[in-house]
Amino acid sequence: MSRFTDSFRNIFKIEELRQRIIYTIGLLVIVRLGAHIALPGIDVRHLEENAGNAASNSLFGLYDMFVGGAFKNAALFGLGIMPYISASIIIQLLGAVVPYFQKLQKEGEEGRKRITQLTRLGTVIVGSLQALGISQYLLKQSGNVAPGVNVLFFTISTVVCLTAGTMFMMWLGEQITERGIGNGISLIIFIGIIARFPAAIFGELSSGKNIIIEIALFALFVGIVAFVVMMTQGIRKVPVQYAKRVIGRKVYGGVTQHIPIRVNTAGVMPIIFAQSILFVPGTLVTFLPDNDFAKAIQSFFDYRSMSYSLIFGLMIVFFTYFYTAIAFNPRDVADTMKKNGGFIPGIRPGKNTSDYIDNILTHITLPGAIFLAIVAILPAFVSYLGVTSTFAQFFGGTSLLIMVGVALDTLQQVESHLVMRNYEGLMTKGRMKGRALGGY
Repeated sequence: MSRFTDSFRNIFKIEELRQRIIYTIGLLVIVRLGAHIALPGIDVRHLEENAGNAASNSLFGLYDMFVGGAFKNAALFGLGIMPYISASIIIQLLGAVVPYFQKLQKEGEEGRKRITQLTRLGTVIVGSLQALGISQYLLKQSGNVAPGVNVLFFTISTVVCLTAGTMFMMWLGEQITERGIGNGISLIIFIGIIARFPAAIFGELSSGKNIIIEIALFALFVGIVAFVVMMTQGIRKVPVQYAKRVIGRKVYGGVTQHIPIRVNTAGVMPIIFAQSILFVPGTLVTFLPDNDFAKAIQSFFDYRSMSYSLIFGLMIVFFTYFYTAIAFNPRDVADTMKKNGGFIPGIRPGKNTSDYIDNILTHITLPGAIFLAIVAILPAFVSYLGVTSTFAQFFGGTSLLIMVGVALDTLQQVESHLVMRNYEGLMTKGRMKGRALGGY
């Protein structure tokens, strides 16, 4: 504990790191302030009564989780950074099937700049369409819009404000990445999720359960977090031999490096894909409240039902393999190794190397996919234990994975600053020494 305290104190001894942390915190405060500034023409009192309940089990509820309640508040930052993420996903998927985008990905810095421009343009388009949908949703819910407000004016102003809010948040994220600490976009999502955590704990403690049950539930929560951290950090190292000098068929003075293949290469994206799709039926039936067929569909896709958990889990396994195939291409890795004179001991360069890496990736992706599926459906099962719905969301799913992933990534960046200046890091001493010497 003393070593951790000393390391934490060392953070503020480094002027550059201290300034980066303060800068990051300042911009995140702005993000949270924007989540409480209501859109023009909104009746906040009626909104709190209607929108919160209506959005709890719909696509809007998914948005509200990522933006820390900004949608429920009908705030300027009500869309959050989600349109940017959607546009980025679309560009990534196009890069796997459209030759033009594949070419851009291989053009280095110029290609990345063009992809960034297209992503920003896509963010405006996606944000505008989503903002239009939200404006109609708010108009449909009785009492959300203040009396006397012109419908056309409210629609236009809502689209402009929400889209501008998303673009401003995207700019804030870029500034954090460039001048602060950590990945700005990820931290904006992280702060939106973590902002709900205190209220979730307070609601759970106020639910009137026995103190022994509460302690057991919090112990379970800590255990799940530890398990997620362990699986998130898990990797398989593939040794690669790079030749310094080749005489005949013998390699002299070779150097061995490793290709780290993560157990969870796809990250949280499979859950986001699957959750977005499964929230659509629940969202559509909210517009048909008195229809018996719609009620049956809503019951089938209720997040606490076994049917929902089964479909959700299978979709996550599918999207894990799908996204891993896009994010990690064994053929490109094998070609790069061959060009640089590298090979895996015992495996012929070229197609054999590609097949070998693909085989390893296929085998370690399965436990990663199952892990994601289990984590994703945990909130539904935890709710059967009597945990409040708000706190249950932190027992798994997208919330927990984002919280753990972003926290670890930010800590690693802080640790890199400490180690570069000969300070002891926040992690274990031996591990950081190994990294400093070029290990993984």
